[in-house]
Amino acid sequence: MAATAYQQAQREGQDVVRTAILDAATHLLVSEGPGALTVRRIAGEVGCSTKVIYTLFGGKDGLTEALWLEGFARFERRLRETPAGDDPLANLRAGLDAYRDYALTEPDYYRVMFQSAMPGFRPGPDAVSAARRAFGLLVSAVQACLEPGLLRGGTAEEIADLLWMAVHGAVSLEITGFFREPESAQRYRALYAAVLAPYLLPPDLPDDDDPYLPDDPLGSDDPLGSGGPLGSGDPAAGRGGRAASGGAAGAGGGVGGGPAEESEERTAP
Repeated sequence: MAATAYQQAQREGQDVVRTAILDAATHLLVSEGPGALTVRRIAGEVGCSTKVIYTLFGGKDGLTEALWLEGFARFERRLRETPAGDDPLANLRAGLDAYRDYALTEPDYYRVMFQSAMPGFRPGPDAVSAARRAFGLLVSAVQACLEPGLLRGGTAEEIADLLWMAVHGAVSLEITGFFREPESAQRYRALYAAVLAPYLLPPDLPDDDDPYLPDDPLGSDDPLGSGGPLGSGDPAAGRGGRAASGGAAGAGGGVGGGPAEESEERTAP
């Protein structure tokens, strides 16, 4: 029993040292560049011997891979900790907010994961699997909205890709210092609402009807064809055309309410 307690304490001690090494390495990498990522420098920052780093990670290459894995482990844990209720759309929005929260809480790890802080690094199979697993949580959240018809007109992967592209750009700018609270949070939510707006259609609405457009708002001389200011300009584009112009259709429409109705009033003849 005593031996088991000792082994547990030893493992916990190793976990503490391991986390301290990874945090120090990530900070050095982001703040000073790849040249600062040496075993000796990291050991000096943590206050341990270089032997400890070699024992835990096998050297610099193993440490580099561990940084990626640690970042995605923390990211996945943060997403999974997001409370889930009975409303799939509310759960999806909560997950997107958690994405931003992680980036702001762990900006160094976020840069390692998504902003090429380690030039030349090629993640191994475990690291790639960790990244896919984390992204799969977003795909699952979108799929949960598609199944009851809360979202329509795209696959879970397509909509998740668009959301990821949008929120990654927003948080990358924010952690770089371009936007500050409270505007940053408001604009972040308005952005992902705009991405979702074209897919937020009433369940009983036929796919070929656009609720945002009056009949021929610009008349037969409309140079954009049947698209008008909110359409795609390409009748054959169908749902994809509306998705491409979703920002005009309502940044926040359907999710936050308001902009979509105002846009309809402005464009009505």
